Amino acid sequence: MTARTLTCQVVEVEDLTPDVFRVRLEGRAEAMAHAPGQYLEMALDPETWVPFSIANAHAGDGRLELHIQHWPERSNSARLRELLVEAQHLTLRLPSGDCVLDPDSTRPLLLVAAGTGFAQMKAIVEAALHADPAREIALWWAAKERREFYLESLAREWASQHPNLTFHGVSEQGMGDDFADERVQGHAGRIDAALGEALDDVDVSGHDVYLSGSPGMVYACVDVLASLGLEPSRVFSDVFAYAPRDPLVPTVGSLVRAGRA
Repeated sequence: MTARTLTCQVVEVEDLTPDVFRVRLEGRAEAMAHAPGQYLEMALDPETWVPFSIANAHAGDGRLELHIQHWPERSNSARLRELLVEAQHLTLRLPSGDCVLDPDSTRPLLLVAAGTGFAQMKAIVEAALHADPAREIALWWAAKERREFYLESLAREWASQHPNLTFHGVSEQGMGDDFADERVQGHAGRIDAALGEALDDVDVSGHDVYLSGSPGMVYACVDVLASLGLEPSRVFSDVFAYAPRDPLVPTVGSLVRAGRA
């Protein structure tokens, strides 16, 4: 799809945690069309555009959902919070991004997100379940502490309703004993280390892998998954466009030489 500039209306702003809020936007249905996994850019002023992952699959109703991290110390964040009030009209540019759900693939999905990177994975999960409710999906979500899983209840709901979907929460500060449930697992530490430990005997060569987070986090996970058979043509992340690396997926031999396999 070709990116287009349009005006939409803010219809709801909801605090999910003290640090993350959800915004629902409404505009012309055809203008708001996007593929699951894409992002938009919002105009703060004529010179300043800020990107946000679109957190819902396209439903033809002209509605978009965003999950926004509020950083009080950052001037753009404060301006954004003031701008996003109900009934406000915003200027958007969308859609953008090539990290989108492949509509022709039926391979198991391995989805890895950190923080509000969950927004991108939410859109992918919604679209994948709509297309094939029986598709195998493993959702990994990383945060520094448990309270940062701002839609934990939704991830749990997916796991409870879909026997093919598992939810893995990863917290650097550790997880309480009450986190684990049927098809829900908690892990302590860094996301790349948790993936390596939990998937140590799993061949991921048959999976489609989507990652959303910082370049450091994404490439650390790619390196771990490379040692487990990751197929370079079946791994997707927006990071690959704005922070490219060569090679994108290292060979097992190079990982062994670097002491990472």
